[in-house]
Amino acid sequence: MMKLQFYIILLIIITLTGCGKQKHAVPDAQPAVYYWRTTLQLDSAERAFLHEHHVGKLYTRFFDVVMRDGKPMPNATLRFLDTVPAGVEVIPVIFIMENCLRHGLDEYAQQLVTRVLQMCETNDLPAPRELQIDCDWTLRSKDAYYHFLQLVQEHTAQHGMRLSATIRLHQLAMDAPPVDYGVLMVYNTGDVNRTTGRNPILDYRDVQPYLKYVARYRLPLCAAYPTYGWQLLYDSNGFKAILHDENLSDSTLYQPLPANPLTQSLPGVPTHATWLVVASRDLPELSDDASNATWISPGDTVHTWTVAPAELLRVSRALQHERNSINDQVIIYALDTKNINRYNSQDYETFYHP
Repeated sequence: MMKLQFYIILLIIITLTGCGKQKHAVPDAQPAVYYWRTTLQLDSAERAFLHEHHVGKLYTRFFDVVMRDGKPMPNATLRFLDTVPAGVEVIPVIFIMENCLRHGLDEYAQQLVTRVLQMCETNDLPAPRELQIDCDWTLRSKDAYYHFLQLVQEHTAQHGMRLSATIRLHQLAMDAPPVDYGVLMVYNTGDVNRTTGRNPILDYRDVQPYLKYVARYRLPLCAAYPTYGWQLLYDSNGFKAILHDENLSDSTLYQPLPANPLTQSLPGVPTHATWLVVASRDLPELSDDASNATWISPGDTVHTWTVAPAELLRVSRALQHERNSINDQVIIYALDTKNINRYNSQDYETFYHP
């Protein structure tokens, strides 16, 4: 009799555990990447990366929705110049500027879904099985955003598509959006306006306060982690701009400064270096208005940041401790040869399977 009771209790535990796992599981979990450029064109290193790490999903930014002439409009639409490797699923992602929500998006829900479907058909992509919406909503815009998501889901459901959404750390404290699952964006966790030694891309100390929300968040979650680097420009007044592929080894423009002990002495922190600007020049590519270009001036400084593998894994494992299914699907942000080359193959395998 005692043995029978033991097996009954064991069966109940297994059943409850399985149900809990299913509740928090992201559907069809696979190694994945974000693709966030304005042209779809993969080089040999990027294709090799997809193959080597068995990447099954390419979360691809199709276009943004921004305010233009007083109304929400699509912007920076993706141009398809290449094909995607066989076996890799393309998941369209739409980035929506938060200020669009203040002007009402309800009437655009169907147009957004239709535009995505037309882009797939025009570029010989299979009909998508999922659509993802990316928006940094706030408590003020939450109700409008959630209502918009409900409308979008009505249209995606008609086409047999799932709907997912990105979730930022500060949004974990709010109730979950009405989608099938969320992607927790575990990057851009710091403030670029602070130069206190914390990495603005990812620092465990900035993630730690939000860990308490992860276990009880009422939505299936997977996680996205950063492999990119930043070049941040500062002047005496503070942060000026994010630079793009500046040649910091050009001694006519930049000189390296001594390492900051605050950032270099901490175990497992991201790589950090500082450069002094010694000659001025303008950067029109950083401004939509050519007459208002960003200037690099003597005395400005450039801080470069990347994330150390140990720090990324520390954060990843802390999240997994709170919710054991969160790393069932890991998404790397973002697919790019520069990012690929920052880490070795084993690092990536550890990121995908912590």
